Amino acid sequence: MGENMKHVIVITGATGTGKTTVSTYLKTKYQIPRIITHTTRPMRPGEKDGVDYYFESDASFSKNHYLESVTYAGYQYGSSYEGLERAFEKSDLVSIVLDTKGAETYVHELKQQAFILFLTVGKSVILHERLRDRGDQLEMIQSRIKSKEYSRDLTLPATLKQVATVIQNDDWNQTQDKLTAIVTGLQAPSL
Repeated sequence: MGENMKHVIVITGATGTGKTTVSTYLKTKYQIPRIITHTTRPMRPGEKDGVDYYFESDASFSKNHYLESVTYAGYQYGSSYEGLERAFEKSDLVSIVLDTKGAETYVHELKQQAFILFLTVGKSVILHERLRDRGDQLEMIQSRIKSKEYSRDLTLPATLKQVATVIQNDDWNQTQDKLTAIVTGLQAPSL
């Protein structure tokens, strides 16, 4: 293994643990592009097509080749091989935000290329505040928190325990230090 392997940092964890914040930080601080994923949900204010997501209709969504896709709160989400290739054209180190089920699929499909980063927070009240602060409607927050996907993403699945790096994202400065160590490790040439 002389040459550098391409890696995907898979950022996973429950809603509100800071997955998008971590992904954005990796992009701005280390120029690690995000794999853009596809969704049929409507754009939130300030979002852009091809930047935040590829916003799709049900018909256009079905035309891509997905590593994983999920229906969440009535909308389809998925990450495609096409999106992965587009990201790898820009960099050998890319990131993606996925639920834990998607993260399991990435490990299964991409093996050593997938670096799993599982985010947690110490108190669930922090999650509720973060969701409210980003402008999600209260009833949407409550339905998310009651959903089985939310409960599932709060705990690390057994299949990921061996491979995941866990960061408790309560203190952003500490999280940044841990991310620096991870990126440095992944960018180091393999011997």
